[in-house]
Amino acid sequence: MGKYNGTDGNNVIVNFITAGTEITGDINSKEGIRIEGSLTGNIITKGKLVIGETGKVKGEITCKNAEVFGSIEGKITVSELLSLRKTALINGDIMTNKLAIEPGSKFTGNCNMSDDRSSAAYQQEGKNKSKAVPESQKTA
Repeated sequence: MGKYNGTDGNNVIVNFITAGTEITGDINSKEGIRIEGSLTGNIITKGKLVIGETGKVKGEITCKNAEVFGSIEGKITVSELLSLRKTALINGDIMTNKLAIEPGSKFTGNCNMSDDRSSAAYQQEGKNKSKAVPESQKTA
């Protein structure tokens, strides 16, 4: 069942997970997704991701654009615009090109903004960050 929400191909919401629905597993889609239910798993979409006020995602997210009203626990990578609405709750790292944050939204984690989301350097940066040696463990 599809719900169309937008005017161009990048913002069309074709996949809709309703409130009360719980999914465990990964989602990979070429089209937009709206989540009002609960997902434990990773999301990869070339379209727009909307997490509604009742939506909860626990896992890694990769998408073109995202609008978050609900909660995310995990890393989110957005190639264009990430919008955190006043009811949003993010516990994890953000990698995006542009970030819009409404007063009232809550974010705990690191944020990295770059103009080139598809570059090899950008992708490697996320991997290197997890391998970094703390200052207290470095030797002279």
